[in-house]
Amino acid sequence: MSEAQFSFALEQQEDFAFLVRFDADLPALLTDEPPPLGKGAGPNPSRLIAAGVANCLAASLLFALRKFKNEPGKLTATVTTQLGRNEQKRLRIMHMGVELRFAAKAGEMAQLERILQTFEDYCVVTQSVQHGIPVDIAIYDGTGTRLK
Repeated sequence: MSEAQFSFALEQQEDFAFLVRFDADLPALLTDEPPPLGKGAGPNPSRLIAAGVANCLAASLLFALRKFKNEPGKLTATVTTQLGRNEQKRLRIMHMGVELRFAAKAGEMAQLERILQTFEDYCVVTQSVQHGIPVDIAIYDGTGTRLK
């Protein structure tokens, strides 16, 4: 299967719990809604979207840093997702904030300004969802200095 398309199946297990059977022989994932709808036996779709945004941003930043032969050390991402109701009183993801941190000092990174200006452009998930969900991104180095 090409990178331009992928397909996988979901199978209801019980109530709102679904087993996601990914393609490419990846392990299955159990999703579920939190109580009172489900039992909270796995992440719900809102959490999966938030995880996808944070993971994609972290991977894009790591790729960009390494492209210029930087060794950022351990990289972490924290995503905070705000839920709210729209005009029709339907629950929606209203906003996401992603905080990325790497262990190295900013002064040790080559081409850091260029990287910080462009890495988001290569994040497929964030660039796709932020047309409907605002995503704010903050980046910190190993000293705790906010870089973006």
